[in-house]
Parts: sequence; structure tokens; C-alpha cells
Amino acid sequence: MEDLFRSYWWLMFPMAWFVVGGFTSFLNYRRQKETLDLLRTYAEKGQEPPEALLKVLNRPIDSDTEFFGGAYDAPSKSNEGNWFSVVLFGLLAAGFGYAAWADMYGAGQAFLIVAFVLGSVCVACLVSTLMKRGRRRGGE
Repeated sequence: MEDLFRSYWWLMFPMAWFVVGGFTSFLNYRRQKETLDLLRTYAEKGQEPPEALLKVLNRPIDSDTEFFGGAYDAPSKSNEGNWFSVVLFGLLAAGFGYAAWADMYGAGQAFLIVAFVLGSVCVACLVSTLMKRGRRRGGE
């Protein structure tokens, strides 16, 4: 059993990611359900619901936006979260690239694969950030 954990310790990270994603999805479900219940109460009384209550329904349901603190009501806000991802994945790719170059722990080829994967995620985040920036300028 100890050998199994030593060999597959890295599986804790994707499993934790799945657990956090599932938990935020559950919280989003509860938020939407409670908001709809409150709207139903206003409708039964024949009253107009407050504007803030209706804005809750306009918030995105995806867990990434919830987890990374995305901007909900203001599409004109900056892409701080997207730029953070670009910098984070870029630095991680550089670190693993250095580990591959220095052949740390004798696992240079494995580090090189990780560096390429993180570098491509960095480039994908960069393209996404620049495309959102272009759409925002074009839509204004």
C-alpha cells in the first residue's frame, strides 16, 4: 500500500481539482435553486422582485468563474484572471524547462514533456485573453 502511494502521489492533485469543481457546482446549483424559490415567493405575492435578485440569475454557472473570482456584472472589467493564468503557466513552463535542461533527478525527458504541456496551456490562455480583449474593443 505504501508503494502504491509513493508511485501515484501526484493523483491527489487532479482528484482534489475534481472535488473542488464538484463542490462549487453543487454550491452554484443551490444558489440558483434558492434564487428561483425566492422569485417564486415574490410572484405568488404579486410583487416585483428586486433588481439585485434578478442579477443573481445572470451570473455564470461555470465553476471556473466561481472558483477564480470572475467578473459577473461588468464585462468591461479587465482580464486580470486571464493574465494571471498566462503568467502562472508561463512561469511553470519555464521552471520545468529549466529542470529538463539541468536534468534534475535524472528525469529530463519527463520534465520536458511537462514544460511543453504547460507552455501550450500558457499560449492557449494568452490567445484567449487577447481574443477577449479584441471582442471587448470591437463590441464597444
